[in-house]
Amino acid sequence: MAHSSAVELSALPRGVVADAGQKDLQHGPRGIGARILRNEDARFLAGHGEYLADLNIPGTMEVAFLRSPVAHGRITAIHIPPEIRARVFLLSDLGEVRPVRAVLNAPAFRGSDFPALADGVVRFVGEPIAMCIAPTRAEAEDLAQQVVVDFDELPVVVDMLKAADGSAPPIHEGWGDNVCFVSTPSNGDLAKAVGDAAVTIERELHMRRQCVVSLEGRGVLAYRDRRLDELVIYSSTQQPHIIRTVLAPLIGVEESRLRVVAPDVGGGFGVKNNLQQEEVAIGALARIVNHPVRWTEDRREHLTASPQAREHHYRMKLHADARGKILGLESDVIVDAGAYSIWPWSCAMEANMSAGIMPGPYQMQAYRGCGTTVVSNKPPLGPYRGVGRPGACFALERMMDELARAVGREPHEVRIDNMVQPDQMPYLTIAGKLYDSGDFPESVRRAAEMIDVPAIRERQKANGKDGIYLGLGWACYVEQTAHGTNEWLQRNLTEVFGYEAATARFTPDGKLVLEVAIQNHGQGLETTLAQVASTELGVDPADIVVRHGDTAVSPYGLGTFASRSMVMAGGAVGRASQMLAEKVKRIGAHFLQTDPRNVSLQDSAVVYGQRRVPFSEITRAAFRHAQDLPPGEEPGLSVTTTYQPESGTGAFSYATHAVVVSVDVNTGLTRILDYVIVHDCGTIVNPMIVDGQIQGGLAQGIGTALFEESPYDEAGQPLASTFLDYLLPGFTEVPSARIGHIVSPSPFTRYGVKGMGEGGAIGAPAAIVNAVNDALHALGVEINETPITPKRLLKAIDQAERKRGMA
Repeated sequence: MAHSSAVELSALPRGVVADAGQKDLQHGPRGIGARILRNEDARFLAGHGEYLADLNIPGTMEVAFLRSPVAHGRITAIHIPPEIRARVFLLSDLGEVRPVRAVLNAPAFRGSDFPALADGVVRFVGEPIAMCIAPTRAEAEDLAQQVVVDFDELPVVVDMLKAADGSAPPIHEGWGDNVCFVSTPSNGDLAKAVGDAAVTIERELHMRRQCVVSLEGRGVLAYRDRRLDELVIYSSTQQPHIIRTVLAPLIGVEESRLRVVAPDVGGGFGVKNNLQQEEVAIGALARIVNHPVRWTEDRREHLTASPQAREHHYRMKLHADARGKILGLESDVIVDAGAYSIWPWSCAMEANMSAGIMPGPYQMQAYRGCGTTVVSNKPPLGPYRGVGRPGACFALERMMDELARAVGREPHEVRIDNMVQPDQMPYLTIAGKLYDSGDFPESVRRAAEMIDVPAIRERQKANGKDGIYLGLGWACYVEQTAHGTNEWLQRNLTEVFGYEAATARFTPDGKLVLEVAIQNHGQGLETTLAQVASTELGVDPADIVVRHGDTAVSPYGLGTFASRSMVMAGGAVGRASQMLAEKVKRIGAHFLQTDPRNVSLQDSAVVYGQRRVPFSEITRAAFRHAQDLPPGEEPGLSVTTTYQPESGTGAFSYATHAVVVSVDVNTGLTRILDYVIVHDCGTIVNPMIVDGQIQGGLAQGIGTALFEESPYDEAGQPLASTFLDYLLPGFTEVPSARIGHIVSPSPFTRYGVKGMGEGGAIGAPAAIVNAVNDALHALGVEINETPITPKRLLKAIDQAERKRGMA
């Protein structure tokens, strides 16, 4: 293990700042660092957002999918009444439609075809078999109910451990078992670490399967634009350009004659960050009918047929000395990836990410990781906020609490002693991740001060009164963001998402327009990207138009996912704006009869001393009076460029979560009393938006910890297909977190920005489970699975009571 010294620490301005903002980093009253309201909220709060279901294209017919009611079976016959046959479409009716095959560039990876509609065999409840079209969704569903499918049912695999050990029959023909891929990131002398250890902690842990539950479900609308001779597909997606690229050859359309548009998207969180089978099916259908067709996902479809998330099983061993200093870590994670591999990430995404990030913010001499991906008769696993890291954090941070208990120390103190230190940054971890900047121990110290550890310990002396027990839980994590070219290559992905593109252009009236390929679906990117351009060009963000989500408008780019947009698209916007600013300065300096180095850009004007030239005069010359331009200056004011960070491994944010809970042993209910997060995402572009992202992620992390679960019975039938069975945290269950910030700008990114969109969801499950265990430790209770439902909690309490009675 070694740490790099390629970047001097003195080059990294670092310091703790208050939640109120970053006055030292603010480049203007409304530029980078300003806490300004979101531009997009004006339309959203007025109810003027335009989502896929709001599109009103004349002649649109609605689509209902007929989905499999069995988890695994061979289709022997499909009975369609003759009078509705023209409105029911099977795979064979769509012409040449290729199946999706998402693989890794690794010989050991097992690939499988995922057809747009079932091709003879179904492998999970909810797999689409046919499309029915009618003027309304209700009428289309009535048609679907008239179609009868005969199956020869096949053996069903739902137990991930049996899928991993080879005792379950393979669900894909030609496979000898259900193991898709195994990754083994390992480094260091584990035998020495084990031999030197005074303490070894060993546990099994389980993070259950759940759904994403975006506010708006998935959806697709497609039609043929005859004037332009192109197929137009509207999709609630996070990556329109990428979808166009992969979809075109699947449905036999030239990419130049395919336009993909993402309208307003009501939340994505990863579930809309894949190629959807419904996109393929609807796109293929639009080629052969003479009217637009639309499918809008209902909630039951979302809970049973959309890509799901999590479902990890961990076997962990942590080796340490008598003071709790980590010597070595062994981690085996099995991930149930469902029936098929999701494009472009592949089904190995979760296990690979979890195993690769497992060491977290800690130093150690040896690490042996193993990530095993198995398939089963459940919906495919896709990305969800955090992607593997919530599970890795949960497993490791549970071990850290148990280590602290074993050595008799406060959990936060053991964490501080094991962390990478700020003077070691940039730091190459035992797992090969290059941490760019940060002060991990300071985040723990600040969280401990904010949560007031001595006061909590004093209050715990009253534990047991009226059956109420207080607990304090911790979680620390590192969030890899803005993954660069090298990272995607190391993961053997078939696509490399290492850059973003942007166009910055002025209109003839002097207004600025940004055109970007990322997709805003709740992150406030229409505001933060405008703040970046404002920093370079001196334009009020409220006067900047940001266009996104349309392959016909923006330059080619890769989309919004993996906490990359502010780093990648923000970097591209900043670079394009800087290049545009140089030309504006040259023209303005020509008007002011001075050198371009003497002018500045302020309030949409070129300024020299007390004299100024408004941008409207600059654009008048650039667009309509080229004779007024400096000699040799070309007309127009538009720049298109790309950006990728200096480091291809990503920028690393981090945080410490501290939570106080009360547990009622009579009812099994867990209440969150206080929640503190100390977070570092480098330079903060808009503190208000950052805090909102952290708070939103926390809500989803609370869902993972206490509420959300997608269980299946032995026949592969979903047991949570409505909100009566699938529980979500609401306003009364989600506290307003107290958030503190540390600012450690990345040396590898423009402006020192790091991504931060997933952090709230990463730390919460571990922190809350640790808090519950802290509360009930005196009773002999230990819980190592999520969600901690009242039923599970009461069962654990009962088991502990029985064990005490037998002692």
